[in-house]
Amino acid sequence: MSPIILSSADDTAALAVELGAKLQAGDVLLLEGDIGAGKTHFARSLIQSLLTVSEDVPSPTFTLVQMYETEQAELWHADLYRLTSPDEVVELGLVDAFEDAICLVEWPDRLAELRPENALTLTFALGETTGSRILTPSFNAPRWASVVGAMSDG
Repeated sequence: MSPIILSSADDTAALAVELGAKLQAGDVLLLEGDIGAGKTHFARSLIQSLLTVSEDVPSPTFTLVQMYETEQAELWHADLYRLTSPDEVVELGLVDAFEDAICLVEWPDRLAELRPENALTLTFALGETTGSRILTPSFNAPRWASVVGAMSDG
């Protein structure tokens, strides 16, 4: 899949809103990239676009998981940076949430063998110009082909 160039934080937020509108229960987005690559900004923009009542969307770095009610499904935003074992993912209830919630997972490498096969992986990297990002989507599940195709056309 070709990378998507996001020239500003606003472009990143707009893409998050566009993708959020296409999500449904059971969708898992795995957000990869270094610290500062734009994962949390993307997640926050997507979550805020799905909330019926606007609220603050903090990073779940210390709480590990934040949950939100949306019209589509319950949404789980997880930051696994501080986890040391996939067993901790199970304890959080995240594996069960993969079945019937919309899940945004930062630092998905911590999932190890628990990584869902049907997930959409979004890899963020810093772009060449200040504020720009390079987003590379990857997936195995056929569901994502049209979604990602529409993203790269936009």
